[in-house]
Amino acid sequence: MSRNVKLKILQLISVIILVTVFFIEPIAQDANYHQFADGQTKMGIPNAWNVLSNIPFVIIGILGFVIVRRYLPEKSCTVHKIPVLIFFIGLILTGFGSAYYHLSPTNETLLWDRLPMTVSFMAFFSFILWFHLSQRLGKVVLWPLLFIGVLSVFYWSYTETMGFGDLRFYAVVQFLPIILIPLILLLFPVSRYQQKYIWLILGLYLTAKLVENFDTDIYDVLGVSGHTIKHVIASFSGIAFLLAVWSISRYDNDTVNNTIK
Repeated sequence: MSRNVKLKILQLISVIILVTVFFIEPIAQDANYHQFADGQTKMGIPNAWNVLSNIPFVIIGILGFVIVRRYLPEKSCTVHKIPVLIFFIGLILTGFGSAYYHLSPTNETLLWDRLPMTVSFMAFFSFILWFHLSQRLGKVVLWPLLFIGVLSVFYWSYTETMGFGDLRFYAVVQFLPIILIPLILLLFPVSRYQQKYIWLILGLYLTAKLVENFDTDIYDVLGVSGHTIKHVIASFSGIAFLLAVWSISRYDNDTVNNTIK
Protein backbone atom coordinates (compact mmCIF):
# COMPACT_ATOMS: atom_id res chain seq x y z
CA MET A 1 0.00 0.00 0.00
CA SER A 2 1.48 3.33 -1.06
CA ARG A 3 2.04 6.22 1.35
CA ASN A 4 -0.57 8.32 -0.46
CA VAL A 5 -3.21 5.62 -0.03
CA LYS A 6 -2.41 5.34 3.67
CA LEU A 7 -2.70 9.10 4.09
CA LYS A 8 -6.03 9.10 2.28
CA ILE A 9 -7.30 6.45 4.69
CA LEU A 10 -6.46 8.71 7.64
CA GLN A 11 -8.01 11.70 5.91
CA LEU A 12 -11.18 9.78 5.06
CA ILE A 13 -11.65 8.55 8.63
CA SER A 14 -11.11 12.09 9.96
CA VAL A 15 -13.60 13.58 7.54
CA ILE A 16 -16.23 10.93 8.28
CA ILE A 17 -15.95 11.53 12.04
CA LEU A 18 -15.99 15.32 11.71
CA VAL A 19 -18.99 15.31 9.35
CA THR A 20 -20.85 12.82 11.55
CA VAL A 21 -20.41 15.07 14.58
CA PHE A 22 -22.28 17.89 12.84
CA PHE A 23 -25.34 15.65 12.50
CA ILE A 24 -25.39 14.81 16.20
CA GLU A 25 -27.42 16.91 18.58
CA PRO A 26 -25.39 19.03 21.03
CA ILE A 27 -24.29 16.98 24.04
CA ALA A 28 -24.62 18.66 27.43
CA GLN A 29 -22.51 17.61 30.40
CA ASP A 30 -24.30 14.95 32.44
CA ALA A 31 -25.01 16.46 35.86
CA ASN A 32 -24.51 13.03 37.44
CA TYR A 33 -20.89 13.07 36.28
CA HIS A 34 -20.01 15.13 39.35
CA GLN A 35 -21.40 12.48 41.72
CA PHE A 36 -18.42 10.27 42.51
CA ALA A 37 -18.52 7.10 44.57
CA ASP A 38 -15.97 8.24 47.15
CA GLY A 39 -16.87 11.55 48.73
CA GLN A 40 -15.05 11.04 52.02
CA THR A 41 -13.41 13.99 53.75
CA LYS A 42 -9.92 13.25 55.07
CA MET A 43 -7.64 15.70 56.90
CA GLY A 44 -10.19 18.40 56.15
CA ILE A 45 -10.00 17.71 52.39
CA PRO A 46 -13.37 17.02 50.72
CA ASN A 47 -13.38 14.14 48.25
CA ALA A 48 -9.92 13.48 49.63
CA TRP A 49 -8.78 10.47 47.61
CA ASN A 50 -10.00 11.92 44.32
CA VAL A 51 -8.00 15.06 45.19
CA LEU A 52 -4.83 13.42 46.52
CA SER A 53 -4.65 10.82 43.75
CA ASN A 54 -3.65 13.67 41.43
CA ILE A 55 -0.27 13.99 43.13
CA PRO A 56 1.34 11.44 40.74
CA PHE A 57 0.47 13.71 37.80
CA VAL A 58 2.48 16.51 39.37
CA ILE A 59 5.43 14.34 40.41
CA ILE A 60 5.71 12.51 37.08
CA GLY A 61 5.17 15.73 35.15
CA ILE A 62 7.99 17.49 37.00
CA LEU A 63 10.25 14.44 36.68
CA GLY A 64 9.63 14.22 32.94
CA PHE A 65 10.11 17.94 32.38
CA VAL A 66 13.40 18.04 34.32
CA ILE A 67 14.85 14.96 32.61
CA VAL A 68 13.94 16.16 29.13
CA ARG A 69 15.06 19.72 29.80
CA ARG A 70 18.33 18.99 31.57
CA TYR A 71 19.58 15.50 30.86
CA LEU A 72 18.69 14.49 27.32
CA PRO A 73 21.36 15.57 24.81
CA GLU A 74 20.26 18.77 23.09
CA LYS A 75 21.23 17.52 19.65
CA SER A 76 19.02 14.46 19.95
CA CYS A 77 16.03 16.55 21.04
CA THR A 78 15.92 19.22 18.36
CA VAL A 79 12.94 17.57 16.68
CA HIS A 80 10.72 16.52 19.55
CA LYS A 81 11.68 18.57 22.60
CA ILE A 82 9.02 21.31 22.37
CA PRO A 83 5.92 19.06 22.19
CA VAL A 84 7.44 16.77 24.83
CA LEU A 85 8.04 19.62 27.26
CA ILE A 86 4.53 20.93 26.62
CA PHE A 87 3.17 17.45 27.31
CA PHE A 88 4.83 17.35 30.73
CA ILE A 89 3.78 20.91 31.55
CA GLY A 90 0.21 19.84 30.74
CA LEU A 91 0.63 16.80 32.99
CA ILE A 92 1.74 18.98 35.92
CA LEU A 93 -1.17 21.37 35.39
CA THR A 94 -3.55 18.42 35.07
CA GLY A 95 -2.62 17.37 38.59
CA PHE A 96 -3.43 20.82 39.97
CA GLY A 97 -6.50 21.32 37.76
CA SER A 98 -8.02 17.95 38.59
CA ALA A 99 -7.35 18.40 42.31
CA TYR A 100 -9.03 21.81 42.18
CA TYR A 101 -12.04 20.32 40.40
CA HIS A 102 -12.46 17.47 42.88
CA LEU A 103 -12.44 19.83 45.84
CA SER A 104 -15.78 21.12 44.54
CA PRO A 105 -17.00 19.22 41.46
CA THR A 106 -19.05 21.48 39.19
CA ASN A 107 -19.08 22.39 35.51
CA GLU A 108 -17.21 25.58 36.38
CA THR A 109 -14.32 23.78 38.10
CA LEU A 110 -14.34 20.97 35.53
CA LEU A 111 -13.08 23.54 33.01
CA TRP A 112 -9.72 23.65 34.85
CA ASP A 113 -9.52 19.86 34.90
CA ARG A 114 -10.09 19.46 31.17
CA LEU A 115 -8.01 22.39 29.95
CA PRO A 116 -4.52 21.07 30.85
CA MET A 117 -5.46 17.52 29.85
CA THR A 118 -6.27 18.80 26.39
CA VAL A 119 -2.88 20.52 26.20
CA SER A 120 -1.14 17.20 26.90
CA PHE A 121 -3.38 15.36 24.40
CA MET A 122 -2.57 17.77 21.59
CA ALA A 123 1.16 17.88 22.34
CA PHE A 124 1.23 14.08 22.32
CA PHE A 125 -0.65 13.93 19.01
CA SER A 126 1.77 16.44 17.49
CA PHE A 127 4.66 14.23 18.63
CA ILE A 128 3.12 11.23 16.85
CA LEU A 129 2.56 13.21 13.63
CA TRP A 130 6.11 14.55 13.87
CA PHE A 131 7.77 11.15 14.02
CA HIS A 132 5.47 9.01 11.90
CA LEU A 133 4.23 11.27 9.13
CA SER A 134 6.45 14.33 8.75
CA GLN A 135 8.70 16.45 10.93
CA ARG A 136 7.45 19.50 9.09
CA LEU A 137 3.82 18.50 9.65
CA GLY A 138 4.38 17.94 13.36
CA LYS A 139 6.05 21.32 13.69
CA VAL A 140 3.39 23.18 11.70
CA VAL A 141 0.37 21.68 13.47
CA LEU A 142 1.64 21.84 17.06
CA TRP A 143 0.38 25.33 17.95
CA PRO A 144 -2.86 25.07 15.91
CA LEU A 145 -3.62 21.76 17.65
CA LEU A 146 -3.00 23.32 21.05
CA PHE A 147 -5.24 26.27 20.14
CA ILE A 148 -8.02 24.00 18.88
CA GLY A 149 -7.80 21.84 22.00
CA VAL A 150 -8.00 24.79 24.37
CA LEU A 151 -10.78 26.35 22.30
CA SER A 152 -12.84 23.13 22.48
CA VAL A 153 -12.81 23.27 26.28
CA PHE A 154 -13.72 26.95 26.47
CA TYR A 155 -16.45 26.41 23.86
CA TRP A 156 -17.98 23.62 25.94
CA SER A 157 -17.79 25.75 29.11
CA TYR A 158 -19.37 28.73 27.34
CA THR A 159 -22.25 26.65 25.97
CA GLU A 160 -22.94 25.29 29.46
CA THR A 161 -23.29 28.84 30.80
CA MET A 162 -25.67 29.59 27.93
CA GLY A 163 -27.89 26.65 28.89
CA PHE A 164 -27.28 24.36 25.90
CA GLY A 165 -24.05 22.52 26.77
CA ASP A 166 -22.19 21.11 23.75
CA LEU A 167 -19.44 18.55 24.28
CA ARG A 168 -19.15 17.53 20.63
CA PHE A 169 -16.12 19.67 19.82
CA TYR A 170 -14.27 18.55 22.96
CA ALA A 171 -15.15 14.90 22.28
CA VAL A 172 -13.63 15.11 18.80
CA VAL A 173 -10.45 16.70 20.16
CA GLN A 174 -10.10 13.97 22.76
CA PHE A 175 -11.15 10.86 20.85
CA LEU A 176 -10.20 11.46 17.19
CA PRO A 177 -6.46 11.27 17.99
CA ILE A 178 -7.10 8.08 20.00
CA ILE A 179 -8.64 6.56 16.87
CA LEU A 180 -5.96 7.85 14.50
CA ILE A 181 -2.84 7.13 16.54
CA PRO A 182 -3.12 3.29 16.42
CA LEU A 183 -3.67 3.49 12.66
CA ILE A 184 -0.66 5.79 12.29
CA LEU A 185 1.51 3.40 14.30
CA LEU A 186 0.44 0.48 12.13
CA LEU A 187 0.48 2.22 8.74
CA PHE A 188 3.59 4.37 9.29
CA PRO A 189 5.95 2.44 11.58
CA VAL A 190 9.35 3.96 12.33
CA SER A 191 12.52 2.56 13.88
CA ARG A 192 13.69 5.73 15.63
CA TYR A 193 12.17 4.81 18.98
CA GLN A 194 10.42 1.99 20.81
CA GLN A 195 6.78 2.24 19.78
CA LYS A 196 5.75 -0.25 22.47
CA TYR A 197 5.67 2.67 24.90
CA ILE A 198 3.12 4.49 22.76
CA TRP A 199 0.96 1.37 22.72
CA LEU A 200 1.35 1.28 26.50
CA ILE A 201 0.11 4.88 26.71
CA LEU A 202 -2.96 3.97 24.67
CA GLY A 203 -3.56 0.93 26.88
CA LEU A 204 -3.27 3.02 30.03
CA TYR A 205 -5.70 5.57 28.60
CA LEU A 206 -8.31 2.92 27.79
CA THR A 207 -7.83 1.23 31.16
CA ALA A 208 -8.26 4.57 32.94
CA LYS A 209 -11.49 5.18 31.04
CA LEU A 210 -12.70 1.69 31.91
CA VAL A 211 -12.14 1.96 35.66
CA GLU A 212 -13.66 5.44 35.63
CA ASN A 213 -16.81 3.98 34.10
CA PHE A 214 -17.05 1.47 36.98
CA ASP A 215 -16.35 4.03 39.68
CA THR A 216 -18.99 2.83 42.16
CA ASP A 217 -18.65 -0.90 41.43
CA ILE A 218 -14.90 -0.82 42.10
CA TYR A 219 -15.44 1.24 45.25
CA ASP A 220 -17.94 -1.29 46.57
CA VAL A 221 -15.47 -4.14 46.06
CA LEU A 222 -12.10 -2.54 46.87
CA GLY A 223 -12.99 0.42 49.06
CA VAL A 224 -11.08 2.59 46.59
CA SER A 225 -13.10 4.25 43.84
CA GLY A 226 -12.59 3.65 40.15
CA HIS A 227 -12.07 7.37 39.63
CA THR A 228 -9.24 7.47 42.15
CA ILE A 229 -7.57 4.51 40.44
CA LYS A 230 -8.11 6.23 37.10
CA HIS A 231 -5.94 9.17 38.17
CA VAL A 232 -3.05 6.90 39.15
CA ILE A 233 -3.26 4.80 35.98
CA ALA A 234 -3.50 7.86 33.74
CA SER A 235 -0.50 9.48 35.43
CA PHE A 236 1.65 6.47 34.51
CA SER A 237 1.27 7.49 30.86
CA GLY A 238 3.84 10.18 31.66
CA ILE A 239 6.40 7.50 32.58
CA ALA A 240 5.65 5.57 29.39
CA PHE A 241 6.05 8.73 27.32
CA LEU A 242 9.34 9.55 29.03
CA LEU A 243 10.61 6.06 28.20
CA ALA A 244 9.61 6.57 24.57
CA VAL A 245 11.48 9.86 24.43
CA TRP A 246 14.51 8.35 26.14
CA SER A 247 14.61 5.58 23.52
CA ILE A 248 14.75 8.26 20.81
CA SER A 249 17.73 9.85 22.50
CA ARG A 250 19.50 6.49 22.65
CA TYR A 251 18.79 5.87 18.97
CA ASP A 252 20.17 9.29 17.98
CA ASN A 253 23.27 8.79 20.12
CA ASP A 254 23.91 5.34 18.63
CA THR A 255 23.51 6.80 15.14
CA VAL A 256 26.04 9.54 15.88
CA ASN A 257 28.50 7.05 17.40
CA ASN A 258 28.20 4.67 14.46
CA THR A 259 28.74 7.55 12.06
CA ILE A 260 31.91 8.60 13.91
CA LYS A 261 33.25 5.04 13.84
